[in-house]
Amino acid sequence: MSEPLQQRIASALRGVINPRLGSDVLSAEQAANVAVTLDGKVRLQLRLSAQDDATLARDVRQVVERVEGVTDVRVDIVDAAAPTPPASAPKRAALPVMQEPTAPKGVPAPTPIAYPNLGRIIAVSSGKGGVGKSTVTTNLAVALAKQGFAVGLMDADIYGPNIPRMMGVDAPPAVRDDKIIPLEAHGVKIISLGFLIEKDQPAIWRGPIVMKIVTQFLRDVQWGQLDFLLVDMPPGTGDAQLSLVQATQVAGAVIVTTPQEVSVGDALRGAMMFRRVGVPVVGIVENMSYFESPETGKPLAIFGSGGGARLANELEVPLLAEIPLYPPVLQAGDAGAPIVVADPSCSASQKLVKLAARVAESVGARPA
Repeated sequence: MSEPLQQRIASALRGVINPRLGSDVLSAEQAANVAVTLDGKVRLQLRLSAQDDATLARDVRQVVERVEGVTDVRVDIVDAAAPTPPASAPKRAALPVMQEPTAPKGVPAPTPIAYPNLGRIIAVSSGKGGVGKSTVTTNLAVALAKQGFAVGLMDADIYGPNIPRMMGVDAPPAVRDDKIIPLEAHGVKIISLGFLIEKDQPAIWRGPIVMKIVTQFLRDVQWGQLDFLLVDMPPGTGDAQLSLVQATQVAGAVIVTTPQEVSVGDALRGAMMFRRVGVPVVGIVENMSYFESPETGKPLAIFGSGGGARLANELEVPLLAEIPLYPPVLQAGDAGAPIVVADPSCSASQKLVKLAARVAESVGARPA
């Protein structure tokens, strides 16, 4: 993996020497509070005294702008002689910083392990909840299985494991020879935290526990030989996403959004997170794209239009599918029968089947 962006910025700042001090601006603690956003925007403070050459600010800005991955630079000049504000004074919040996956200080970061028997591992993710990510994941898994692929479905949404209900299975999995035996439904092998905890038990867990669960689902489940392992991620860009990419080699990510700009903005952050950690984005799925009028059959853009296409264009990836809002899709999910099984002839099912074919094609997979 290439050197993290913050380390590259720090290396660049060490090349800016203050002649008055005979030291670089980073070692002299003149450049401080360096913050980096997911899309490469950098903000930092530069403490200058009256004796310093004002061109230091220009030099700092230029050297950071030349760092690969930086898209914008803001340098806040601070008077080095100014007293430190009292603790009660309000402080300006720093920009959020997205680090590369790291381990606690003194502990080496885990090395991703290849699991050849799992085939191509595809993360299905979204920036926010409520966009139908799990619905897309279950139907994508079943559609791939119907096309002849050996498919596993791993429910990594540990805070809201809905896969058991949507796939119509809910029982404690058996354990044989220290391996968890996944449940099966609609030709797909399934593992979920929902099989292992009570329905009303909240999952109040931090990163280390999440990492252990993800690793156990990859390593200790008797998956057999798969062509695809689909991983239903929780919304956002948190512990589960980082745990997955730290634990194994992910072939790609499918990003699910709705046409709304709020959803698209969150989905963009999710996509950039995967790119930041070296996982290619396979493409965008726009769910609830339109509602087909029962009277006229014409599409009605209830949630707006074009959001998925704009996101795909911005990321320069394909728009894999536009899935219509079709009430039986929700009813089938609640009943444990994905729509590609419950009503294979409807337009939503046909779109999801084509989505499966495009995902398989994009990663070069063919059924045995």
